[in-house]
Amino acid sequence: MNTLKRHEAIMEQLLERREVTVEELSRLLNVTGKTIREDLAKLEERGLLVRVRGGAVLAQREHFGILPAKGPVTRHQAEKAEIAAAALAWIEPGDVIALDSGSTTLELARRLPNEPLTVVTNDVFIIGELAHKPAIRLVVPGGSRVRNVLVSPEACAAVRKLNIRKAFLSATGVHETYGFSIYTSELAEFKRALLETAMERYLLADRHKFGRIALRTFAALSDVDALITDGGLDAETAARYAAAGAKLVTAGRNGPADGNGNAT
Repeated sequence: MNTLKRHEAIMEQLLERREVTVEELSRLLNVTGKTIREDLAKLEERGLLVRVRGGAVLAQREHFGILPAKGPVTRHQAEKAEIAAAALAWIEPGDVIALDSGSTTLELARRLPNEPLTVVTNDVFIIGELAHKPAIRLVVPGGSRVRNVLVSPEACAAVRKLNIRKAFLSATGVHETYGFSIYTSELAEFKRALLETAMERYLLADRHKFGRIALRTFAALSDVDALITDGGLDAETAARYAAAGAKLVTAGRNGPADGNGNAT
């Protein structure tokens, strides 16, 4: 297992359990304790964890992005509902849209009316939600399940052949320098396929994700047509991210973009 894969596995364990030991990781990843301690030191340098005697703990307890196996994340639900309601305004009857995996995109799926619409998704929770709306045509590229997400190279290739009008994406971290980031490499390729294929790209992220960095960057702030966030984002942070290239849309303050990409 290469270094990046070990780092991803370590972060997955931390996100699931909040605390890990060198001994447990050494056994799980089949490497020496010395290698694990070096990995933990590198991850600590990036602010992702804090080393403690015999192991490590998650640096920020609010870090998430690899969804738990038991169900979707429920933190900051009011903010996610606000963002989903704002994103819904961009969707028109008959659209072909893609919903990336995530708890905010799941909230958007819940709000979709049972009307003619094509939805491409690899999130099993979103699939379950939309299965009860027969008017919506559901397209699932398929793949092997990684927690709540279906991933495979074939799925990414299939997505790149589709005519997707609008893609709604998620991220674990939103940062001025490091852009949009997540923890697992398997998910990054699917997100890039959506970014490359869709005619319009929207990133949905609540204000609590701003300033955070996950393990792998999959896009720059300027790679999406709008970064939709909740109304609690303060003006100073909004101005800083706009200066860094983000096209911010704040729920309750901005509406859908016009033909030139400007919020109305």
